[in-house]
Amino acid sequence: MSKQENTILYAELQEVILGLELSLAKLEKTSEKRIQHLESDNAQLRLQIEYLKRKLFGASRERFEAEDNNQLKLPFDIEPLPESEARKETITYERTRERKKHPGRYALPNHLPVEEVYLEPQEDTTGMVCIGQEVTEQLEMVPARFFIRKYIRPKYVTAAEMGTHTQKVLIAELPSFVIPKGKLGSSVLAQVAVDKFVDHLPVHRQQKRFARHGIELPYNTLNHSSNAVCEALELLYSTLKHKTLNTGYLQVDETPVPVLDKDKKGKTHQGYYWLYHSPLGKEILVDYQKGRSRDGPKQLLKNFKGYLQTDGYNVYDTLVSEKKDLIHLNCVAHARRYFYDAMENDPMAEQALSMFQQLYAIEREARESMMTPEQRHMLRLNKALPIWDTLGKWIHETHKTVLPKSALGKAVNYCIPRWNSLMNYLRNGYLEIDNNLIENAVRPIALGRKNYLFAGSHEAAKRAAMMYSFFATCKANNVEPYPWLKFVLDHIQECKYSKLETLLPQNFNHNKPQ
Repeated sequence: MSKQENTILYAELQEVILGLELSLAKLEKTSEKRIQHLESDNAQLRLQIEYLKRKLFGASRERFEAEDNNQLKLPFDIEPLPESEARKETITYERTRERKKHPGRYALPNHLPVEEVYLEPQEDTTGMVCIGQEVTEQLEMVPARFFIRKYIRPKYVTAAEMGTHTQKVLIAELPSFVIPKGKLGSSVLAQVAVDKFVDHLPVHRQQKRFARHGIELPYNTLNHSSNAVCEALELLYSTLKHKTLNTGYLQVDETPVPVLDKDKKGKTHQGYYWLYHSPLGKEILVDYQKGRSRDGPKQLLKNFKGYLQTDGYNVYDTLVSEKKDLIHLNCVAHARRYFYDAMENDPMAEQALSMFQQLYAIEREARESMMTPEQRHMLRLNKALPIWDTLGKWIHETHKTVLPKSALGKAVNYCIPRWNSLMNYLRNGYLEIDNNLIENAVRPIALGRKNYLFAGSHEAAKRAAMMYSFFATCKANNVEPYPWLKFVLDHIQECKYSKLETLLPQNFNHNKPQ
């Protein structure tokens, strides 16, 4: 082989070696990226497992106690003892335990009627003087008392017309019943509705309870009667809807509900209850929709103007961007929750939690001082606004160093695009810092869902949404649901349309028969 051929072969060999080195470097770089990616996924999965374990087995309350800077500290550092000087000591001391005064037994309600039972000694007390008495109180009850109410209406005719073809019969009119020929009175109808939607007792369990009292009521009778009650309340529901949507401030949330669908054999349809709460009027509207898309709230809120407070669901962001007459408020509690979840994995989250704690302390100060909305507005501007400025700078600096997929990175990335919406509650003293009021209204629906498991149809889900609206409004206004509903069922048939608003739960104490 010639020298020239050797040179060419050597050059080709060098080229192959260089190619192999490049391939090896590329493979190593790819492997490093793959390892980093897997480590990131592993860390993220660990975070999810810890989060689910905390949700399943941990405390539901998101308690955070920041270090108290006002706590007195020693003015010098304490050095540890050298190993040779460390020794065990047995310390004895005496402790005097001060017993707290027992507050006494709880008092029985003073609004209940009292039945007095006098117990005289069995011995003869003739000639003895009574020097006092001892009183023992016990709470007693009478189980539900059922009775039949008969409406007896005598019929009259004049003596001259009796027996003739022209005789006119005079008879009193029946009261207006919700179910004209129904066998169940308004008290039973109201109790069935309250048991189902307030105390979460399904109809078939109520049927068994009636049977224990010797009253056999078919399931269909109870079910159809409940449907008739809902039909009678439809106009009142429309009145509540109109009144709720005409306030300038709404809190919105949604929760799922399984619904039987004849088109889906063997499985349920995932429907949604959308809740709209007016903190100013203390009204709560529940609206059923077949899905979680923006179509439901978009249609319902088409004429609404004002403040809309929501969580971070992007449907609300799209809705606000399309309607220029809406001011969006994001829930601060949702933003805080992300930092709380990140606290166990990244101690830096405690800095944000400490500032959130200060913001809520300001809200508590306003609430405990019973401030007017104007006073609360000024308090927020003076105390809360500087904290938001500090928190914003901290989030901006943290965003540069934190990993996007980490728990703290998710918390920071949640806040940045929603920053203005999170601070919008500072605009007005009537606005709330979070959405907790509407989330409290979701809880009864969740409890009911665990008991009745699913709605029988889309129409049944709509009727349930109506009843949840009324009873949630009762709770918000401290109104007992049973007497309110019985009163409404007794008078709604004769109530004029223009007076329907007087039958709403918030006006119950001022209602008079129409």
